[in-house]
Amino acid sequence: MIVPIRSLLTRWTAVVPVVAVVLLVLTWGRDLPGAMVALVTVVLAGAVLAAVHHAEVVAHRVGEPFGSLVLAVAVTIIEVALIVTLMADGGAKSSTLARDTVFAAVMITCNGIVGVCLLVASLRHGLAVFNAEGTGAALATVATLATLSLVFPTFTTSKPGPEFSTAQLTFAALASLVLYGLFVTTQTVRHRDYFLPVTRQGRVIDVDDHADAPSARAARMSLALLALALVGVVGLAKGVSPTIESGVEAAGMPQSVVGVIIALLVLLPETIAALRSARRDRVQTSLNLALGSAMASIGLTIPAVALASVWLSGPLVLGLGPTHMVLLVLTVVVSSLTVVPGRATPLQGGVHLVLFAAYLELAVTP
Repeated sequence: MIVPIRSLLTRWTAVVPVVAVVLLVLTWGRDLPGAMVALVTVVLAGAVLAAVHHAEVVAHRVGEPFGSLVLAVAVTIIEVALIVTLMADGGAKSSTLARDTVFAAVMITCNGIVGVCLLVASLRHGLAVFNAEGTGAALATVATLATLSLVFPTFTTSKPGPEFSTAQLTFAALASLVLYGLFVTTQTVRHRDYFLPVTRQGRVIDVDDHADAPSARAARMSLALLALALVGVVGLAKGVSPTIESGVEAAGMPQSVVGVIIALLVLLPETIAALRSARRDRVQTSLNLALGSAMASIGLTIPAVALASVWLSGPLVLGLGPTHMVLLVLTVVVSSLTVVPGRATPLQGGVHLVLFAAYLELAVTP
């Protein structure tokens, strides 16, 4: 028993998460010189790759759709903790932090991750095949959560500005938790088969027969290392954010670009895991990761910031501006048309990627 554990601990995927957390402790709250920023960036990239590896080990052990749910929820919980921590620092910029982060996560997952996965799967296998029933349910939940939390505040009149009143924010938080809970129950209990990969003939693939499942002990070890890696990814991303912020300011771009870059870094583990599934023709797993991450980002962030707003000073701006609302509506419409047939060509993947590129362009030059 000692030899296998020692062998596991000598692998880089086990060592890097520990190194990332140690480096995070040593650098937290400090101004980093250029050489240290370079080191943090290298360790951050290693932690991302390690997180993907351990997420796949856990996913293989517990099976789908539980595996993709583990990674989506783990990343989102740590992301929520980061948002609340940054909001606690105060300042004018923190008032829109939750909105900008959640919207960035929705655009990255629903257009960036979905687009690249559909494109890769369709180019590699001819068509990207998935379960329209499960994916449609996930998309409907994401659209409802995004509208309740990010669109309605722009039009409510109980409080000046694109903000919710206390009663409205409470309702949005509770509705987010209820919808997310209902979806997770549907995904894992009542209609689990809707969220499993399917063959070209529509047959559900309930097990992966390409390799034996890891042992329970190995899965528990990977789960612990996954948590460490994700803490390292989010914490180190926050550590290099001042350097990113200085670079963005020097380039004359809006400060909101910093949030987009940080969101891209935080969502890298899910992006790589989804892309690997798409290459293996498990497009449903890729969509579970993408839409599940978007849903968890809204369903967990809004209740968290609603609770945090009780003791945090300053306004909480959640309402989107007109440009971002148009992007959100277009994303929902295009995603619906993509989901309905249950299969996609490179065209659909390209359309989503163009929408994602438009979001990035408007973030840089609003």
